[in-house]
Amino acid sequence: MKTIKLLALALAIPALLGPVNTASGQDTRSQKEARTTEAYLTKEVRHELVQIPWYSVFDILQYTVNGNEVTLTGQVVQPTIKSDAENSVKHIEGVEKVNNQIEVLPTSPMDDQLRRAEYRAIYSQPNLFRYGVGNLQSIHIIVKNGRVTLEGAVESEQDRNVAAIAANGVSNVFSVENHLKVEASK
Repeated sequence: MKTIKLLALALAIPALLGPVNTASGQDTRSQKEARTTEAYLTKEVRHELVQIPWYSVFDILQYTVNGNEVTLTGQVVQPTIKSDAENSVKHIEGVEKVNNQIEVLPTSPMDDQLRRAEYRAIYSQPNLFRYGVGNLQSIHIIVKNGRVTLEGAVESEQDRNVAAIAANGVSNVFSVENHLKVEASK
């Protein structure tokens, strides 16, 4: 009888404590919750960043979520966008720390001219015109000291190449880096 009670107690304890991480690959409840929290935070951070006033095609805001910590990266023309990004993210429920590594691009009339010229060259292309429709253009044009970087996403490798060719066709540009990603349309 004593053996049966001990056996029953031994079987009941793991059920009371919850799942245990075993060698078979089962996740503990806290690991599942952490992944769910990260997915929630990733969605909320993106939502907050795209709503920042003055965030434009000439800025790029990127982020990573690691647990309850959000790291902001990217490059912006206006310093207020950097502070607005941090302020909007740190108020999200579940965010405990914000590491703001966003770079504010140097003020330069020459770079401002190049930004406008690049915008005209890229978004006037028949293949690329659709990426400029709406409030959030999907091709971001980052200009720093005469060097252009294309960031964002397009639907095909052809669109990616057309954007790079158009960007390279602008005079007074020292170099063009094409970081556009090809993503299938939804």
